[in-house]
Amino acid sequence: MFKEFREFAVKGNVIDMAVGIIIGAAFTTIVNSFVADILMPPIGLLLGNVDFQNFFLLLKEGKTAGPYGSLAEAKTAGAVTLNYGLFVNALISFLIVAFAVFLLVRTINNLRRQAETPPAALSTKECPYCLSVIPVKAVRCAHCTSDIK
Repeated sequence: MFKEFREFAVKGNVIDMAVGIIIGAAFTTIVNSFVADILMPPIGLLLGNVDFQNFFLLLKEGKTAGPYGSLAEAKTAGAVTLNYGLFVNALISFLIVAFAVFLLVRTINNLRRQAETPPAALSTKECPYCLSVIPVKAVRCAHCTSDIK
């Protein structure tokens, strides 16, 4: 059983999958940072200094009564909140990652289609005597009239 597991684990597909998962996790971290740190601040600025991370709906007040100026204050007070601003950030991150994966899969599929397409059959060949270009099915050269095998 250990031998079978070792054979499974060292197969190329399993290792490729592991590398893909690790790179995907790193890519997702980069995209999350891009959304939270680069994309959302200008959007919030355009919408009147809005910070999407602080969009929340108060479900139950905490130990200290509200209103809470930020999500961090609400969490510190122990309030129960519905954090739809964080959901918007996560949704945008997901859409960016999904689009990047779509582009990657699309490119790989195009490369596979090109690799699967057999090269077109030759329609011409050279005469071995005069080196003229003649049709593949020709048995005699049209230029030097030599018999071609």
